[in-house]
Amino acid sequence: MQERVILHSDINHCYAQIEEMRHPELRKIPMAVGGHEEARHGIILAKNDMAKAYHIKTGESLREAYAKCPQLKIIHPDYEAYMYYTEQVKDIYRAYTDKVESFGLDEAWIDLTQSISLFGSGKAIAQEIQKRVWQEIGLSVSIGVSYNKIFAKLGSDMQKPMGLVEIRKDNYQTLVWPLPVEDLFYVGRATKKKLRYYGIDTIGDLANLSKGWMKDHFGKMGELIWWFANGEDISEVALSGAKEPVKSVGNAITAPRDINTFEEAKIIYYVLVESVASRMRDSGLRGNVISISLRNKELSWFSRQRKIMQATNIAQEIMLVVLQLLKENYTFEQPLRTIGVSVSGIEDDQALTQLNLFTSEEERQRQKQLEISIDQIRNRFGFAKVRRCVTLLTPDLSEFNPKEEHVIHPVSFF
Repeated sequence: MQERVILHSDINHCYAQIEEMRHPELRKIPMAVGGHEEARHGIILAKNDMAKAYHIKTGESLREAYAKCPQLKIIHPDYEAYMYYTEQVKDIYRAYTDKVESFGLDEAWIDLTQSISLFGSGKAIAQEIQKRVWQEIGLSVSIGVSYNKIFAKLGSDMQKPMGLVEIRKDNYQTLVWPLPVEDLFYVGRATKKKLRYYGIDTIGDLANLSKGWMKDHFGKMGELIWWFANGEDISEVALSGAKEPVKSVGNAITAPRDINTFEEAKIIYYVLVESVASRMRDSGLRGNVISISLRNKELSWFSRQRKIMQATNIAQEIMLVVLQLLKENYTFEQPLRTIGVSVSGIEDDQALTQLNLFTSEEERQRQKQLEISIDQIRNRFGFAKVRRCVTLLTPDLSEFNPKEEHVIHPVSFF
């Protein structure tokens, strides 16, 4: 059987590089793409190489970034432009194969297994793609070439900018195994900490353990990352334009200031939950697992979820669970910086459902129709035309429209 040839291409510091391409003078100064500190979303989304020299980090507040580099130039994001130019880049990828799977705006996997007979080796095609993206659009991309998606992504991360790394079956132990274990896909902060507790510092340390030990200590995810470390990922690159079934609907926001109390968090959650419920109704979906995510001033993430008896897309029902989770699991000893909510366990809103004997279905449908009517008013006259009174108490926390504003996150790997 023919060995697969897979690329992973990453547009280097995507948002910042697009701004530099559009405005070349920005290449000469420390610059970052970030939100409006005086309004909301006051964090760094991307930075150029000159800002990186000042140790500016993606995700930190503008205030923290200015403390490191007072002369830092902040450019407010232009998501329409970012979507336009990244699609132009992916059109170049699609000239070589119909198997181009996006991973957020700036990254994509490209399966060239059936293309090498027409265009040459994977490495040769990667070099041609880099040259075309630079000459035709003015952006640099780093590319990893391998026989699976995981190693291809690792390769694209190894050299920046405009790097090209090929990871093969005969060299992956030399290239991949010395890397820190947290470089492996799906090894997050909590898993890294637990692995380090057991003395597992590198990808090679993990790979040389037994699969059974990893499964015993880390469950199914332990077995999965063991396969990844040993180069046994067999996941396919999706066809260009293929749509995965929706697994969750959610929204999150970084507040314009620290969130110090339950009441402040509740105000933001009302806006987020209404947007999530409205998006689900627009898509004909409902769900029965409600999750909250919180990030404090130290940038540590925390999440909790609860499964409910009856799938819903009614904001009032979702909000009740959100407030329960928040009250039961967070004390506000540390102020919050970012909060989010999502609904999973997704199903079709028209699917048959088991009725709950302890709630009135007539009342549920009345509440749902009320929320649909509010959606219609907002769609016609603007989001702010119908608001809960509680959100007027602190307008600096609630004057945003998460349903209509662009929120761009990488899609799930699976």
